[in-house]
Amino acid sequence: MTRFETPGDSSSARPRRRADAERSRVAVLDAALRLLAERPDAGMAAIAAAAGVTRQTVYAHFGTRDALLNAVADRITDQAMAAMDEAEENGGPALDSLLRLQDIGWRLFERNPVLLQLGSTKAGADADRVRHEPVAARLTRLIEKGQRSGEFDPAPPATWLVAAVTALGHAAGDEVGAERLSAEEAATWLRTATLAVLRVKPRNSAP
Repeated sequence: MTRFETPGDSSSARPRRRADAERSRVAVLDAALRLLAERPDAGMAAIAAAAGVTRQTVYAHFGTRDALLNAVADRITDQAMAAMDEAEENGGPALDSLLRLQDIGWRLFERNPVLLQLGSTKAGADADRVRHEPVAARLTRLIEKGQRSGEFDPAPPATWLVAAVTALGHAAGDEVGAERLSAEEAATWLRTATLAVLRVKPRNSAP
């Protein structure tokens, strides 16, 4: 034993403790994801009980409820990115791909109403913007593709159209959160408004 070690604190024990801590953190995050999907107002004590750990353990991993919510949002974003990657690989017209991406994001929102609680603080809003950057990049690629193919109005800058479509998504979420629209109604109007912003003629309309 060196003078820097203490009994029971060998170099082999430290990686085990780190691995145990990571497993504990993942368990808390998994439990939070499940519980918050059912009870968006669930507190740290309820999440700890669902994870089978103490509340102190939850706070050790996530200092505040906001920090835990942001970690949950990061996990949901990772799921969305994986689904969007798969959707993009299928190719096809830009409009079909864009609407698939929008549907993926909306389904995740429906399953995770806790996302409505994000962005209430500056730190939360900043984190939300960072999470949206890869989504915005995908939308930009698809809108530029649609403009080149003639599916979308070529006049507006693609970045403006991305901002407009993203704002429509946020507005739809706000309407659901305020209980002025059901999730199904909001999804319908979100698609209608998106087609209007992109100036896409409904495919079943006469030429």
